[in-house]
Amino acid sequence: MGSDGRPDRREGDDGPDGRQVEGGWRLSGSLEEFLAITGAYLRSRPAPHTVALTVSDALGRRGLDLYGDEPPRFGWRAVSGEVSAVLLWTPPFVPMVVGGDEAAARELARVMAGGEGPAPGGVGAPVEQARAFAGEWARTTGQATRRTFRKRLCRLGTLRRPALPPGRARSAGEGDRATLERWHDGFAADVGATVGLGAGAWVDAGLARGGIRLWEDGGRPVAMAVATLPVAGSVRVTTVYTPPALRGRGYAGAVTADLSDRVTAGGDEAVLFTDVANPTSNGLYRRIGYEPLAEFEEYAFEAGRGEDTH
Repeated sequence: MGSDGRPDRREGDDGPDGRQVEGGWRLSGSLEEFLAITGAYLRSRPAPHTVALTVSDALGRRGLDLYGDEPPRFGWRAVSGEVSAVLLWTPPFVPMVVGGDEAAARELARVMAGGEGPAPGGVGAPVEQARAFAGEWARTTGQATRRTFRKRLCRLGTLRRPALPPGRARSAGEGDRATLERWHDGFAADVGATVGLGAGAWVDAGLARGGIRLWEDGGRPVAMAVATLPVAGSVRVTTVYTPPALRGRGYAGAVTADLSDRVTAGGDEAVLFTDVANPTSNGLYRRIGYEPLAEFEEYAFEAGRGEDTH
């Protein structure tokens, strides 16, 4: 057992280039290799694979240091030559497991527990895979695991516009920078999110792609919703935010409906994540026309032995 709680590397494992194998898993530091092998699999189901698609696209366009100095890590599991599961880890975010089943998640936990380099601080995956990975990590390393978040992926069916509040929607511009930076930080504080990009870099990226929509009332911005770039015919609506003093007036619903309409008018499907524990946002998106598609969980790994909590 190593000093970080992980078992010592097993004799026969490959070296630090990450080409270790268990149950068909391969790990790599090469984005080009990852996309060449997993691209068709990820694009085959753009809605449930939305985060892996948009993150890998952003890394390809903006560089591997997009989220910080620690290099990203990639992985895939192939059965009979067909990719069936994917790993994408962009520190400071926790590793993301896409697809596969519980057995594949447990195999990956053992591979990563026995590997070199920094240990992951948690994992995110579809519910059953997340629980399987966290449980195997606890058994293998002796670390405790704690569920930190459960989120629901929703896809827009038929858009139902809400009753509109006063004001209008518009695209954000450079003159909105100070407001957007404050709202970025406010959103992160509300959801307790790990923020890889600082507020300034986040605004730069959003303005450059024209992805930030605002609702303004009386000439001042009162709410925002943000869209990713389309990848594989899918766009994710993110960072829906209204300052606390302005909530309860319908601004968030109005700007989300406006942005969703723009996405689908361009021929793409619209998806978003919502916090399962937040009835307000769940009700809002359901009224607009978003339908549940899948649920995901995130776990944190902590020093000390303990059971994984569900």
